[in-house]
Amino acid sequence: MSQAVRQTRSYLMNLFAKHGFNPRHDLGQNFLIDLNIIELIVSSAELCRNDVVLEIGAGTGGMSTFMATQAAEVISVELDSNMFQLASETTSHFGNITLLHQDALRNKNNIASNILDLLQEKLAVSPSRRLKLVSNLPYNVATPIISNLIGGALPFSRMVVTIQLELGLKMKAKPGDGTYGSLSVFLQSLANVKVLRKLPPSVFWPRPKVNSAVVQLIPNPLKRKQLLSIPFFNDFVRRLFHQRRKFMRSLLVGMYRKDVDKSKIDEVLDLLKIAPDARAEQLRPAQLLAVSNAIYQLIEYGELSVLPEVFDDQTSSEDDDDESMTTDLEDDDIILDHDDQGA
Repeated sequence: MSQAVRQTRSYLMNLFAKHGFNPRHDLGQNFLIDLNIIELIVSSAELCRNDVVLEIGAGTGGMSTFMATQAAEVISVELDSNMFQLASETTSHFGNITLLHQDALRNKNNIASNILDLLQEKLAVSPSRRLKLVSNLPYNVATPIISNLIGGALPFSRMVVTIQLELGLKMKAKPGDGTYGSLSVFLQSLANVKVLRKLPPSVFWPRPKVNSAVVQLIPNPLKRKQLLSIPFFNDFVRRLFHQRRKFMRSLLVGMYRKDVDKSKIDEVLDLLKIAPDARAEQLRPAQLLAVSNAIYQLIEYGELSVLPEVFDDQTSSEDDDDESMTTDLEDDDIILDHDDQGA
């Protein structure tokens, strides 16, 4: 079996110098140089020989090779031509890595269709195969990548990604938090979200200007079944939090004035025991999901064929009560090769 490549900072600097490349800040190219963090990401993904892994942002291919030693297939996507060249060289001895030179997004609301088709093809090889996203995500595409994959049709079983810490905290935020918003509600209504580790800039080369985090999302099929329409719910929460300080009744009346009578809005809020002067930022994801389902029924069927119900969402953010799992990584914890110690 081919060996994974240990891409330390000195290795990367020499590699870039050899090819005459520089990392592109506009594409969010910051490479993990802490081998412990790479191992944490891959171990948290719980890879096995039945897994099909999607990696967005192959970079130089280091983590791709690490995952290929454990997974059945790795589909790695890289937009930048220079990085695609380096990743192609790094992964050339691995028969189970497929590199795609393209944008992972067709547009901000859709993953490129050929990527989805390829993943489906790899999954179809065996009914025991599982699909996972494992990536050091480029910061500028993290939100649309995660949102589109979580809300899409492919059966992802686990996602472990490195993203900006601010975005990770937003994903797991609760009502009353300043970062609680449409992304928090949407993701927590479809998955269990957990921040595994906070990362300082020093574990990357070049160093980003912000802190990062390793975040785990485990899609929850039971939660997904509760949603009558994922596209409607996504639009619903986006519009709600666009005017997050507005009272729910007036906001809903304004949003759906052409489709739903005011009296029906009042009926929905009354059934769900939500005060007319409540604000979206005060309501739990399960409450907003229930309102969305009710409004959707009224628009599609003209009546509440199924009475709205507030489901339990206490496990939407698994690490709320387990701070021991969310630990800071100090510079003294970073594991580098001896030739990297001086940076």
